Amino acid sequence: MSAMAFFSITPIGKEESVSKYVARVVKKVEESGLQWTLTPMGTVIEGETLEDVLKVINEGAEELKDCNRLSISIKIDYRRDRKSGMENKVKSVMNKIDEVR
Repeated sequence: MSAMAFFSITPIGKEESVSKYVARVVKKVEESGLQWTLTPMGTVIEGETLEDVLKVINEGAEELKDCNRLSISIKIDYRRDRKSGMENKVKSVMNKIDEVR
């Protein structure tokens, strides 16, 4: 199995720049031991089960308990038939680029 999620957690009503809050959430992701990638618009995290991934996202939200309101976006790819892997998904697309030109 493989569960992959693209997510972002943004405090509302704090300040214009949110990077210091994002850094706190990403630290929780890093501490989880799961594979992850930070992007300019959110974080991708991958675990064996959906529960593993959602647990880390929840811990990230709880890390910002000093923020009264959070906007949380999550997009999930959950495969029960195989371990796909973040790197394999990217490689698959990159290998097909020449085919579509």
